[in-house]
Amino acid sequence: MKLPELRIGTKIAKVPIVQGGMAIRLSTARLAAAVANEGGIGLIAASGMSHDELRYEIKLARSLTSGIIGINIMVAARDFAGIVRTAIDAGIDLVVAGAGFSRDMFGMGRESGTPIVPIVSSVKLAKISERLGATAIVVEGTEAGGHLGTDKSIKSLIPGIRAAVKLPVIAAGGALNGQDIVDLIKLGANGVQMGSRFAASCEANSAPALKEYYLKSSPDDVVVIHSPVGLPGRAVRTPFSAKVLEGPVPPKTCDACLKACRHNFCIIRALIRAQQGDVETGLVFTGANLPKIPEILPVHEIFKRLKAEAAVAE
Repeated sequence: MKLPELRIGTKIAKVPIVQGGMAIRLSTARLAAAVANEGGIGLIAASGMSHDELRYEIKLARSLTSGIIGINIMVAARDFAGIVRTAIDAGIDLVVAGAGFSRDMFGMGRESGTPIVPIVSSVKLAKISERLGATAIVVEGTEAGGHLGTDKSIKSLIPGIRAAVKLPVIAAGGALNGQDIVDLIKLGANGVQMGSRFAASCEANSAPALKEYYLKSSPDDVVVIHSPVGLPGRAVRTPFSAKVLEGPVPPKTCDACLKACRHNFCIIRALIRAQQGDVETGLVFTGANLPKIPEILPVHEIFKRLKAEAAVAE
């Protein structure tokens, strides 16, 4: 199959691939720009960033590409509204929001003309999103990494949601190769969001030790923890996540980064530790199929292979 274009409002991606917004600081300007340069949509993971840092990353991405650049932000973040407004003021192309649902963000999008793309996992939220003014939706299945809103497979979710809304539907969860992309498009998706494949890229802003850890993981290493956000989260088993599975690991200090926090551990600091290469005390979020990735590749090579695989997919 020749992959179709993906249209979100007035923005048209030549390749219907959205790079997942992986926090903290795995998805920064360099990765997002590399994806945008290949014709996809690159996302800067804004969760955990200050306003100044986000402005810098957006400006840097703009200097590296003329393609489509968006942000991904957790609705659960205490500074959610401030981050969205900062990104809009900086001229971001679109806002993808997950780990919760906000009605207020649609008003911000209408005021500025910025496409708002919520992450949903049900027909109900897909319909609400369309009614409130979403430009597109990301539909996330249980195969996705990080925070999960459902225990249903992405392939079981897409047909029903496709029938329920007229919005562009972007499927997220489990896609690693061109055949996966074609399968999801045939089910009714307009595009596919891919996180794990780009986490294991040369341009991902993570320490070499973290990327090496990805390649060492096996399917048995993938676990689901209870996040302080109030949602389950898929992660790689590390000494730290093993402790979290056994019980709370209360933080010694609190940065009050979430609107509501269960305080069973500090998610922001745990993710930062992993991003910096500390896989002993860090939290490594992952998609269900990360252990199937055999090597770290440049984004250009990833796109080359995905398009070639899609071209011969049945």
